[in-house]
Amino acid sequence: MIPLEAVELKQQDLKQAIAIEKQHRYTDVQGKKQRFSQFLVKELEALSPFLGNLDSKEGLLNASRQYAFMDLAGRMRFLDKLVEALSQPNQKLPYTRHPQDPMETDVQYVKGVGPRIGDILHKVGVLTVWNLLHYFPRKYLDYNQRLKIVSLTIGQEATVIGRIRQVNAHITKNKQMAIITVKIADETGELLANWILGKANRRMLEAYKARYTIGAEVMASGRVKWDEYKRRLAMDRPEVEILSYGADDPDMPQSLHSGRIVPVYPLVEGLNLKALRRAIRHALDEYLSGVADPLPLDIRKQYRLLDLQTALEQIHFPQTFSHYESARNRLVFDELFAMQLKLAMIRNEYKSHASGLSLKTEPEGLVERFLTQLPFRLTNAQQRVFQEIARDMGSSEPMYRLLQGDVGSGKTILALLTLLTAIENGYQGVLMAPTEILAEQHYRNCVSWLTPLGLKAGLFIGRSGAKERRELRQGLLNGQIHLAVGTHALIQDGVEFNRLGAIVVDEQHRFGVRQRIQLKDKGENPEMLTMTATPIPRTLAMTLHGDLDVSILDELPPGRTPIKTFLFQGKARQEEAFGLIRQEIFKGRQAYIVFPLIEESDKFSAKAATVEYERLANEVFPHLRVGLLHGKMASSEKDSVMKAFIHHQLDILVSTTVIEVGVDVPNATVMLVESADRFGLAQLHQLRGRVGRGSQQSYCLLLSDSRTPETLARLRILEESTDGFLIAEKDLELRGPGEFLGTRQSGLPDLILADLIQDRSILEMAREAAIVLVEKGLHTEFLQYNPGNSFSVFSSG
Repeated sequence: MIPLEAVELKQQDLKQAIAIEKQHRYTDVQGKKQRFSQFLVKELEALSPFLGNLDSKEGLLNASRQYAFMDLAGRMRFLDKLVEALSQPNQKLPYTRHPQDPMETDVQYVKGVGPRIGDILHKVGVLTVWNLLHYFPRKYLDYNQRLKIVSLTIGQEATVIGRIRQVNAHITKNKQMAIITVKIADETGELLANWILGKANRRMLEAYKARYTIGAEVMASGRVKWDEYKRRLAMDRPEVEILSYGADDPDMPQSLHSGRIVPVYPLVEGLNLKALRRAIRHALDEYLSGVADPLPLDIRKQYRLLDLQTALEQIHFPQTFSHYESARNRLVFDELFAMQLKLAMIRNEYKSHASGLSLKTEPEGLVERFLTQLPFRLTNAQQRVFQEIARDMGSSEPMYRLLQGDVGSGKTILALLTLLTAIENGYQGVLMAPTEILAEQHYRNCVSWLTPLGLKAGLFIGRSGAKERRELRQGLLNGQIHLAVGTHALIQDGVEFNRLGAIVVDEQHRFGVRQRIQLKDKGENPEMLTMTATPIPRTLAMTLHGDLDVSILDELPPGRTPIKTFLFQGKARQEEAFGLIRQEIFKGRQAYIVFPLIEESDKFSAKAATVEYERLANEVFPHLRVGLLHGKMASSEKDSVMKAFIHHQLDILVSTTVIEVGVDVPNATVMLVESADRFGLAQLHQLRGRVGRGSQQSYCLLLSDSRTPETLARLRILEESTDGFLIAEKDLELRGPGEFLGTRQSGLPDLILADLIQDRSILEMAREAAIVLVEKGLHTEFLQYNPGNSFSVFSSG
């Protein structure tokens, strides 16, 4: 039987997470890396064989996948039922020596594993044969192409493989530094790997030495030099990787470990690379023939994909790198197809189980009258997107559309057109924004546009007085208020609509799924449009928003003066940037000066910004009105400072990155970003969008002390382009999706092999195949692929 320690730990972790979720009132709390609902699904899928009530196991799994979309009562009932199931005695049925499904055999029974290694594998989530077959290499060594030490030349960047023969460590006489030297040898010669450390005590040195076991096989990569003191070849601070510890096992087939392309697997303490490689070879030989391929043959043929058995064989022990690429393509397709199938099913569920309002516009109606009163014509992109929105709103299916638009592309006009379409059909509209400042800005615009049409808007924010709130709620309930604009105050109890028909959520990534559902529940299947000013490359949009229809505003209104962006390096150029700020302020303009998040804490960032604010206010700009804004300030303080800047009671706003996206200060013409190399390109582009809101020439000044060619080349992209989507694509390529979205964003799937940048074309294919499958109605009996776990029936019910 499988040791249950790992299972019990998982159960404890899940129970602890449930307790935290309950403490946060079932809000789908955000953890360090993922939301509770994502953690819940992942853990339940791993624990499903051990759930006490096996009859309800599938129901619990299916319910967990819907947790993010449940109402409060549903979440409470589900978690109570789950806690009860977790409290039942552990079930060991699937993990016997000869289970019904050989793929569910405990990994310890694979030849070459045994109880000790099996216990280590259990702790990293490799419980079964199926898990082991999906424990993929993280890279490969081509032993046929490796360099021998005797063939190395001075100055060459090289990678060698050898065994550690000697390890020395000592502290210099002046005790100012410590030196570690590791002697690496292959069959042709010896090489020294040297590390010079700062101050270190003897205990620290012993810890460093313990990393390098004599006899261990290692791979070392670095630049080759000649060590004059030791009179031999050496590398300073090479990258060293332990491939195996101690001598080879004479029973191991050496053909697995040399003379071919050899897999290198992720290791943990106590796990030997060669032993793991041998165990996986045995698992393939004994169990691979029993692997069923769940992907339909017509899909495999259409996209020229390998069968699953061949893909698993070649991902572990590829004959050539071409064979590896084919195997990887198949397994990446599986990962992305499973993800896209879920998204397509969610979208299909939403549209098939709810009816749209079929809202249409009429000649000389509100929409047409609004368009004629505008002092400008819609851009071609705005016209195209509104046609997409109008088609959705006029159909029998509810609209669920995301509008992506670059800074200043005119999303607000499209929001008004959406809301007016509902109002024209006798419904009410609502526009929700993440901050009071942004909500008030939207409200002012709506009043100026709606009043000539005889319509009334109401502002719903947290600091409204009791009498004002009472009057607003009454006006909304009896239908006198046609459009509600506000913040989270809109989703509070007591805010009720007479007849809600359309919802627009601005900066949608600032709101959780629960909050959007709460707002939607205030009407009968209202149409929903969510908007973001953060351009997301198509690859990520398909991943994060595959269940939505996506519209893109990729054209700026004519007449906008392009923002001039300059990169300044060093203190002298900083003074030049300050001079430009003074020039603009003397013309009556305003400026932002933004500092990065120095540490992963608002506290440190606030301190840094405060120190710089004092210097700027007292030494650099002593005769100007300088304000400070940072994340540790109370909301009322931040609102007060922003209002002072909006009403030109401040000349310069010194800030961390808390400047609100979308806030419109047309008089601000200079954005100075200190330490610009600490920001991502997309974030810099968003900051740049705070200026250039008026008709005057505006400037974005990027200050950086970095001399790294890669960093400077990255920043110069902003000098060359103002296209947010192009910049976002470059940013995604340079930083990867996790950093691109930021640590506070959630929604990215856990992918084993797939890379959302490298595998764009495979993602397109997987999305296409998933949508077709759902449209044909074949998805209810299709198999869901869980990397590292078995296929399981995924029913739309």
